[in-house]
Amino acid sequence: MSRSLGIDYGTKRVGLALSDPLGLTARPLAVVPRSKIVEEVVTLVKEQEVGTIVVGLPTGLGGDEGISASEARKLADELATATGVDVVLRDERYTSRMAESALLESGMKRRQRRENVDKVAAAIILQDYLDDNR
Repeated sequence: MSRSLGIDYGTKRVGLALSDPLGLTARPLAVVPRSKIVEEVVTLVKEQEVGTIVVGLPTGLGGDEGISASEARKLADELATATGVDVVLRDERYTSRMAESALLESGMKRRQRRENVDKVAAAIILQDYLDDNR
């Protein structure tokens, strides 16, 4: 079985999450600078046998797409070309807020939350995808 890779796109940092081989659970993996995301994902696809990449699509409350969504779509196209793997776009409304709340509830300090929120948001995006595709 192949794994799935979740991506929470940001203009400066990109959160990554990885599923287990059975595609049941997602776990936060890393936060990578936007400038290095394509090379990092190519490496992960090879090393972790990733079969699907799930990119969070930032949309507004009404479902409208802005500049961030356009950039996420460009990233998805770049990753599909660079890896040859299926890339799926997934609505990511509220995921960063949900991740922040979960980290706050865990008692994590502000600096630690800032360092971890992107990869936790990626795990939420990926888990949502996994749950819907079971």
